Amino acid sequence: MDFDLLEFEGPLAQRGIGVIAPFDLALERELWRWVPMEVSLHLARTPYEPVPVSMEMAQLVSDSRHLAAATRDVLHVEPEVVAYLCTSGSFVNGVDYERSLTKAICDAGAPDAVTTSGALAEVLHQLDLHRVSVLTPYDGDLTGKLHDFLGELGVRTVSSDHLGLGGGIWKVSYRTIAERILAADHADADAIFVSCTNLPTYDLIEPLESAVGKPVLTANQLTMWACLRRMNLPIVGPGKWLREVD
Repeated sequence: MDFDLLEFEGPLAQRGIGVIAPFDLALERELWRWVPMEVSLHLARTPYEPVPVSMEMAQLVSDSRHLAAATRDVLHVEPEVVAYLCTSGSFVNGVDYERSLTKAICDAGAPDAVTTSGALAEVLHQLDLHRVSVLTPYDGDLTGKLHDFLGELGVRTVSSDHLGLGGGIWKVSYRTIAERILAADHADADAIFVSCTNLPTYDLIEPLESAVGKPVLTANQLTMWACLRRMNLPIVGPGKWLREVD
């Protein structure tokens, strides 16, 4: 068989993002849609906790010791940044605790770190957003903790809705999510934030942004945006307003 070995240069050099995900994450495929071909995602999970999605779960999956251990699990593949991919776990104890989580990840050896709620804070600041509508899949108590976190950032929640789910969040249909996002919106809101990295949103962002004329910010979108920003790579996927951030 005749062939030119020069045709087989490669593979494409990869740049890595370490991802620490809660044990129940089911949206790895959506996560990959947010990164370019030259970026690989290296996942580690927090330990299984036999509790429903709740304040208790958010506390358990945000234990800094678990994040440090998960960080060490992915360091051998040399990620450029490690992301804690969990909204509730990174907002449940407030802004100072969110910052302590990125410190714990870096102290465990990561060259850089982000959390989902930290990425939200960055985007709100970059886009100068001060009033938001919120949709979460959580119960009322955990959703209230998100309002508190936003308040610490100087951002007012002008309207809010929650689905009250204790599990199976990844199974919610696009139709239901779109209906609830539109219902949660408010004329005074500068943007809509859709919480939870286990809630599917990728294909909804572009049509909803066109419909409401404002940013529709979602958890996986913001987390990957913050990682790619640290790697000096452009955003991939929908998000008109995020593409305009310097």
